[in-house]
Amino acid sequence: MVTKTINGLTFELKEDQDFSWLERLGEVFSVFDQQDSGNICFGIKIKGKRRFIKYAGAKTINSSVNPDIAIQHLKNSVTIYSDLKYPYLVELMDCFETEKGFALLFDWFGGETLHNHWDFPPPNKYEHPDSPYFRFRKLPLMHRLEVVNTILEFHVHVEENNYVAIDFYDGSILYDFKNNLAKICDIDLYHTKPYKNQMGRMWGSSRFMSPEEFELHAIIDERTNVFNMGAICFGLLGGELDRSMEKWEASSELYDVAIKAVEKDRNKRYRSVQEFYYDWKSSM
Repeated sequence: MVTKTINGLTFELKEDQDFSWLERLGEVFSVFDQQDSGNICFGIKIKGKRRFIKYAGAKTINSSVNPDIAIQHLKNSVTIYSDLKYPYLVELMDCFETEKGFALLFDWFGGETLHNHWDFPPPNKYEHPDSPYFRFRKLPLMHRLEVVNTILEFHVHVEENNYVAIDFYDGSILYDFKNNLAKICDIDLYHTKPYKNQMGRMWGSSRFMSPEEFELHAIIDERTNVFNMGAICFGLLGGELDRSMEKWEASSELYDVAIKAVEKDRNKRYRSVQEFYYDWKSSM
């Protein structure tokens, strides 16, 4: 275990690595080192502008993949962010190699992830008054419905560009409580169609994953994304895995739409996110 310090901020790695390139780039003002993706992230001020750097190549403290795989995932994601560029997606501004790794440079968005597991691991995520998820669930229903619409609209765009969403969960949602705005981040593993499950248990949070995301060689397509979007609706408006009407906080019409989306039998779901979103909007 190695403790590093940059601009008075400390973070931990499994092995030492030189981050002098980061200090030459600008003034670091925040560090995010607890992810299991193999990435470490930094808030950095460059020429007076706040930016966000996602870096792969270091042996991070909670990494579930080795640095070479993390680097490849990050390199592959450059095309994904370019193809899926959208107002509701964090903006990729640049990418570059370092001596030991690879970095993406994003514009800074002043939101908080709704799954801040390093500061608020469950059950604190659901109960602590400072938890971003807890605070989000206390917002007026209107604001939360706007976020759901943002997510669904973006994934219609994903679908239209021949992609499927992989590893989308509440940790991929950033919410700016001051301005009541949401953006989507961490789409690094999204993939072009056609796509099949090559892992068995795929990347992602089981709270939002469809049955086919646990089945080797299963087709991952629009109906898979419909399940994911329906599960997100229950995560933001209902009882998450308790998908009963009693836990649902929106209308019964919207409940009927969401519950159809999370059918275990994929043939009983909506055929596409676009079809799901059309019924969702029609039921509001």
